[in-house]
Amino acid sequence: MIHPTKNISKEEAVELYKKLLLPRRIEERMINLLRQGKISKWFSGIGQEAISIGAAASLSDEDYLLPMHRNLGLFTTRGVDLYRLFCQLLGKADGFTNGRDRSFHFGSLDNRIVGMISHLAATLPVADGLALASRMKETGSVVCSFCGDGATSEGDFHEALNLAAVWELPVIFVIENNGYALSTPTSEQYACQHLLNRAIGYGLAGLKIDGNNIFNVMDEMADARKTALRGQPVLIEAKTFRMRGHEEASGTSYIPDELFEEWKRRDPILQLKKWIKNKKLVTTEEEFSAVADQVDQLFEDELERALNADDPVFDEEKETAAVFTSAEIPSPAKPGATQSEQRFVDAVSNALRQAFLEDDSYIMLGQDIAEYGGVFKVTEGFVEQFGKERIRNTPTMESGAVGTAIGLALEGFKPVVEMQFADFISCGFNQVINNLAKSRYRWTPPLNVTIRAPHGAGVGSGPFHSQSPEGWFMQHAGLKIVVPSSVQDAQNLLYSALMDPNPVLFFEHKKLYRSLKSTIYDHCQPEELGSAAICREGTSASIITYGMGVHWAYEIAEEYERKGVELEIVDLRCLYPLDLETVRTSIIKTNKALLLQEPSLTLGPMSELSALINEQCFEHLDAPLIRCGSLDTPIPFNKRLEEGYLASHRLKEKINQLLEY
Repeated sequence: MIHPTKNISKEEAVELYKKLLLPRRIEERMINLLRQGKISKWFSGIGQEAISIGAAASLSDEDYLLPMHRNLGLFTTRGVDLYRLFCQLLGKADGFTNGRDRSFHFGSLDNRIVGMISHLAATLPVADGLALASRMKETGSVVCSFCGDGATSEGDFHEALNLAAVWELPVIFVIENNGYALSTPTSEQYACQHLLNRAIGYGLAGLKIDGNNIFNVMDEMADARKTALRGQPVLIEAKTFRMRGHEEASGTSYIPDELFEEWKRRDPILQLKKWIKNKKLVTTEEEFSAVADQVDQLFEDELERALNADDPVFDEEKETAAVFTSAEIPSPAKPGATQSEQRFVDAVSNALRQAFLEDDSYIMLGQDIAEYGGVFKVTEGFVEQFGKERIRNTPTMESGAVGTAIGLALEGFKPVVEMQFADFISCGFNQVINNLAKSRYRWTPPLNVTIRAPHGAGVGSGPFHSQSPEGWFMQHAGLKIVVPSSVQDAQNLLYSALMDPNPVLFFEHKKLYRSLKSTIYDHCQPEELGSAAICREGTSASIITYGMGVHWAYEIAEEYERKGVELEIVDLRCLYPLDLETVRTSIIKTNKALLLQEPSLTLGPMSELSALINEQCFEHLDAPLIRCGSLDTPIPFNKRLEEGYLASHRLKEKINQLLEY
């Protein structure tokens, strides 16, 4: 029941009723439009409006909201432009994603709303990042992130709650428990009596509220905000019910009829209406009908305008340009007079240190990177120099770390995430390719996130600490991929990656960390990412490679030089953007090419390069393209087995095959 002692004026009560009614009336129209084929899908929040309205009405306009499928009321209560909102829902050109994404897969930073993606719970770690930014900037704001009961089984839910508690972040997590995920009832989703019980396990404050009671939601949300600002995150379980299918096409046949009858009586709009009547603030149906007419007038014209708005027109140049933001790399400063001998690992550390000294917005996240200095000691001494606020140990949580970095980047920070080993990036794959990579194309500002990943075999680390996963990401637009082979490039390319406003994956070969040395300038020099280098001139054939492959190529080139064979070496340096022009220049000169990679042969980076060369340089080839990669097996632990696995084991055979053609 609605709390009977709320002392509000008639005007306040009517305004609250309007706020509840607006998303309901819009949804009813959208369901009709779905039946007419004017929208393709609809996820209904009918019956759950009190949660969104109560939260938005109780929180500050400066607090961030991270909605899910059934939170239309967050958008309407926050005053999101209704014409643009309807264009978004209809897939029109004037929508927030310009027709590139559907329904509530968008946000509006002007309204402090960060939208969802389809992968449930993926935005919960983003809330952590936004909350950390709030605390570091001392804004006094909180972050409120929503999910359904089904999403609480996802890994990101647990990683986000755990991190929020450990870091004492000003964040509120709201579970809208409507009894079902898509069709699976809660009895088959979790064994605890209430999802709220999970709060104590993570060290969060916990609240169970009646999600259909607008006053209960408002009161508890206001209290939760105070608690979160004191440094204790809050988990709220809002009990409610979904009166329609997960989405309209799925129907509700799996839900017992008696549940609908029970929850129909607890409809949040009906309850508030009864409360207003009992308080004699509005007494006649005519007055309520007049209020409904006023609500319809708030959106009908904007909806009609959106229905007649232009559909997006495909423009290939415009679409591809939307993936990245142009990187304005400053002109390189004079490198200075000082040079010193540096190891590969020193160069990586130097680039990080210079960037962190120059710009306080850089923050590093990762496992064991603070006092311990990381497992490869790249960040040794950084805590003493930059403090624990900027060099932050995380729990074991690759996905959560990347999500948190996204939240920080939305608030103008420049997060650097260290994967302890590149192999572990698979645990954060969804955040990298579906949240981070696609964000700018969809609706966000550019996200300056750098992910560092120690990769590569040759050190006897076995199947789970030796992989080179850089090729996994080449097909996912929105990510720049850098793999340096030299000490100079390790320093300058990492520094450039840190300055690039786009997401960059930076792969550092573990075997090179302490085995490769060179005398370089101590001061980093920025450059635009995406240029290859001809690092050894030759005329007999081109070896096109990157990373450790460059060193294998040098060894074989020196051997063949003694036979009078001059092999040219092209170091790609970046796998995306890929510099095909430098590759073409080399092939025009030598007319033969061997494509060398450390990853297993099938579907590795050189498969893509082979296709591009065949399409664009075929007339310059005097022999078939030859690929040389590692075996299509997991990477073995034993050193002798590992040597046989690696591409270097069959490089001479492949070179001979190419030269003899």
